[in-house]
Amino acid sequence: MDILILFLACVVILGAAGIQSRIARTERRLARAERKLDLLLDHFGLRQELPRRDEITALLREGKKIQAIKVYREATGADLVEAKEAVDRLG
Repeated sequence: MDILILFLACVVILGAAGIQSRIARTERRLARAERKLDLLLDHFGLRQELPRRDEITALLREGKKIQAIKVYREATGADLVEAKEAVDRLG
């Protein structure tokens, strides 16, 4: 009985590791695709409109960088690192 429980636990752990690996691979592929799209937009001189841009720049002018990053994340769905880099470029 104990061996069966141990075996099932190993199967579950290995299955979870496999899923995590696929998720990480998918995230890397998505990041590459986003970088390529950004390069195309830059090449053609197109700009993606930033929602709540006025609010974000106002927060930066007031020295509220952390709040600006938070608003950027809420408006775009970006992760923390991406939002910080974007806000740094705005400031």
